[in-house]
Amino acid sequence: MLALGACATASGIEACIGPLCVSSTVSMEPRELPAKANAPITLSSITRVRSKEGTPPTLGSIDFMIDKNGRVNNKDFPVCTLAKLKGTTPSQARKRCAGALVGKGTGKALVTMPGRAPFQISSPISFFNAAPTGGKLTLIAHAYETVPAPQALLVPIVVERIAKGRYGFHVAVEMPEIAGGFGAATLAEAKVGATRKVNGKKVGFLGAHCSGGRLQVEGVLTFTNGDRFPTTLTSPCHTPD
Repeated sequence: MLALGACATASGIEACIGPLCVSSTVSMEPRELPAKANAPITLSSITRVRSKEGTPPTLGSIDFMIDKNGRVNNKDFPVCTLAKLKGTTPSQARKRCAGALVGKGTGKALVTMPGRAPFQISSPISFFNAAPTGGKLTLIAHAYETVPAPQALLVPIVVERIAKGRYGFHVAVEMPEIAGGFGAATLAEAKVGATRKVNGKKVGFLGAHCSGGRLQVEGVLTFTNGDRFPTTLTSPCHTPD
């Protein structure tokens, strides 16, 4: 097993373990935030995986902690269920659960099947607000694949509240099998942070205030071959003059 010995602190970073390379970025808008009260934000992230020697290994899980100066406002948004999303295409899913849609993105994977040259597949990714799981905030990530057969990929994402120094939320995601086990994720783009009007007031699914000039995320990507990529990413913020 190989492990990355040091992590970096930045808005974006790339690191390699042997032939496997991972790059990640995170950004937040707007960057001007109140010093105390939370204001609506959108949080964007991009993760790329590549190998210098062909197909990268399979990404098994993503585990990360989110800055305690943020907030998830799930109560002011409708919820969607796994039952409603089962078997849906991206457009069908977004139509069925339009009010619960809190984020969008794109996923790509490299597929290596016996008897075929490697090829790339791509899918829109949707994030829906869901009912709490055991009292914990929950999202459902929806993607869609057509090989080896058409199907929706549904991943529950449970957000646990924690008190660990800089961090106030913990998320552990087990990645789904892609293309019947023949696919390896190469790109994940996500932008989360829908807004809506509640009693005439604009509210956001995500909110934050600025403390220490930044918001911070710390995570670990773990691959099925044992490679682990720990990273700390920050997005700068400032308070009004």
